[in-house]
Amino acid sequence: MPWTAWLFFALIALTAIERLVELRYSKRHAAWAFARGGEEFGQSHYPFMVVLHTAFLIAMPMEVWLLSRTVGLPAMLVFLILALGCQAGRWWCITTLGPRWNSRVIIVPDLPRITTGPYQWSWLRHPNYAVVIIEGIVLPMVHGAWITASVFSVLNAFLLRARIHVEERALARLADAPQPTDGSAPE
Repeated sequence: MPWTAWLFFALIALTAIERLVELRYSKRHAAWAFARGGEEFGQSHYPFMVVLHTAFLIAMPMEVWLLSRTVGLPAMLVFLILALGCQAGRWWCITTLGPRWNSRVIIVPDLPRITTGPYQWSWLRHPNYAVVIIEGIVLPMVHGAWITASVFSVLNAFLLRARIHVEERALARLADAPQPTDGSAPE
């Protein structure tokens, strides 16, 4: 096994630890939201999201190990820089939303929609999901795990389609949020 694979395994282990930190924030933020009358939406898709993202973290090192994936150092460095950029973008989203950020869709009534940080651009309504999409490609490619990148990206596209639909309907309940354009009432 090349030394780069061991570095990649360490990167994935650190990523898993970071996700556990996110879950801790999420739990704390959920308590904050529920204490203020928050309402959760889309509970049915959440277990699939947990399974998909856990499988993603397991599949990357497994693919590298079982299929003896190798990668050139220049490509590895480019994908590593992009992956680290995704982490920075992810935490920019989390810190901008503050206690309103959550891995679940929980809306606190009567709070205005966040329109600062990465949420200031109307053309990018869900910057955190944009980061997840990019990370789903670049993180496995740090060590050439292209099967994981491909399968995760396809499955994640289906999941995000459902999740964004749920989130848009939930956000429409905020005081200043635009209502759904398809004429349906929020869920």
